[in-house]
Amino acid sequence: MSNESTEILFRPGLEGVPVTHSAICDIDGNQGNLSYRGYPIEDLAAHSTFLEVAYLLIWGELPTQQQLRDFEAEVQMHRRVSFRVRDMMKCFPATGHPMDALQSSAASLGLFYSRRAIDKPQYVYDAVVRLIAKIPTMVAAFQLIRKGQDPIQPRDDLAYSANFLYMLTDREPDPIAARIFDRCLILHAEHSLNASTFSARVTASTLTDPYAVVASAVGTLAGPLHGGANEDVLAMLEQIESPENVLDYLEEAISKKSKIMGFGHREYRVKDPRATILQGLAEEMFARFGKDDMYDVARALEDEASSLLGPKGIYPNVDFYSGLVYRKLGIPRDLFTPVFAISRVAGWLAHWREQLGANRIFRPSQIYTGKDMRAWSPLEDRSIQVDP
Repeated sequence: MSNESTEILFRPGLEGVPVTHSAICDIDGNQGNLSYRGYPIEDLAAHSTFLEVAYLLIWGELPTQQQLRDFEAEVQMHRRVSFRVRDMMKCFPATGHPMDALQSSAASLGLFYSRRAIDKPQYVYDAVVRLIAKIPTMVAAFQLIRKGQDPIQPRDDLAYSANFLYMLTDREPDPIAARIFDRCLILHAEHSLNASTFSARVTASTLTDPYAVVASAVGTLAGPLHGGANEDVLAMLEQIESPENVLDYLEEAISKKSKIMGFGHREYRVKDPRATILQGLAEEMFARFGKDDMYDVARALEDEASSLLGPKGIYPNVDFYSGLVYRKLGIPRDLFTPVFAISRVAGWLAHWREQLGANRIFRPSQIYTGKDMRAWSPLEDRSIQVDP
């Protein structure tokens, strides 16, 4: 193929280039539609639980009552982590970021369950259960360990989302708060071939173990261009301070071509459907537990931005309101991205399993832009110096 034809095919970051077939998630960015396995996200968030949605994503169909009961029981049984994992986490620096702790902890599970029988259905099922069950426990454990406290053991009488909030705070959560958090997990569980999911599929294509697959995805999610935007949204809202300052902030940001956190998405030309649902969840939280003044700032910012940025197809994305919900739930700000991982592990595992079904190792090509063939010279004859 000529260099001209390869340049035509080249897309930085593979933007818009299909690299796989998938039946897991569909996005219509022009209409603002998102579906998991054909089910609209609005229906799933309103009527399902996170574990029910995880089952749907990974196995392809909504579970029967018995299948869901069995799956919930298996996840509940495997929530606890080995004392060796906890001891390892106690050696992590207290100043370390929770995402780095989670990546290391997730990878360590491969040492405990090292038999790579990915061609065995039972192994695949067990790995799914362990990762979905243990990731929340490890996130909560590191949060307490870095504060000098012992981790709180899971409670078998609490459902998945309620149990995580309990392990994080040592208080049984309000049922409404637990349900809202569960719906947040549903909204973040899957979103097609984003960076971390692509990372998971590339790693999976080598036929390594699923714990390495999830660890690689966590490492990708930790990057500031992928996870963590909801933290930045809160910082932005606090900088704006009040609705009266919104227009000045917005006009200055636009004039400087600065990124406005929580706005715009590569897939959507309208408001992210998850942002619409999260806005409703935020209002439900505030009605129950008291208002957050930053919500007024957020609403004012969305209203002003709709006229200035809307014509360009830039609207609130999933990160715009999620931080306000998490803060009201009592989740520390630097745990927002680990919470994202608790949810997205369902999507990563769905793509892992799908990749195994028709695997071909990823090996993209490149366009070489370096030097032509040249002669080697002895060390004493070299005069060109290059700073490392």
